[in-house]
Amino acid sequence: MKAEAPAKAAPQTLFALPCACQNLRRLTRMVTRIYDQELRKTGIEVTQFGLLTALAAAGETNQKTLSAGFAMDSTTLTRTLRILLREGWVAARRGKDRRERRFILTKRGKRRLAEAQPYWQFAEERLRRKLGNAGWRRMGDTVSQMTEAAAEA
Repeated sequence: MKAEAPAKAAPQTLFALPCACQNLRRLTRMVTRIYDQELRKTGIEVTQFGLLTALAAAGETNQKTLSAGFAMDSTTLTRTLRILLREGWVAARRGKDRRERRFILTKRGKRRLAEAQPYWQFAEERLRRKLGNAGWRRMGDTVSQMTEAAAEA
């Protein structure tokens, strides 16, 4: 698998932003670009990959649980799930309540996830190399702390 040159913003073009929200949004756009660059080679987007990964780990689950776990707006989640259903990567069935839909990864979805995994791993390694092991651990700790603080705020 050949790596594409990442789209880089010249350091001098990045200017100070006034708040955590704007800084984090800029960071997530840049990081998403790296993952999408790699995953695009398999025809999958990072949001789709994340949902497939979550379903692989959780087994069958409902949209409310997925929405809460990703802290994702239900409308955005519905759009992404619609794509996964159309591709045959995910199947849905009614839950106990007629309004509830339960989602599960299909065999086709498992294959798609397995195909995309090495590309996701390459994106992870690109970032890890830049941060180093200690930086990678600090980043994980900081993101966890920020996530907990935002959930409580």
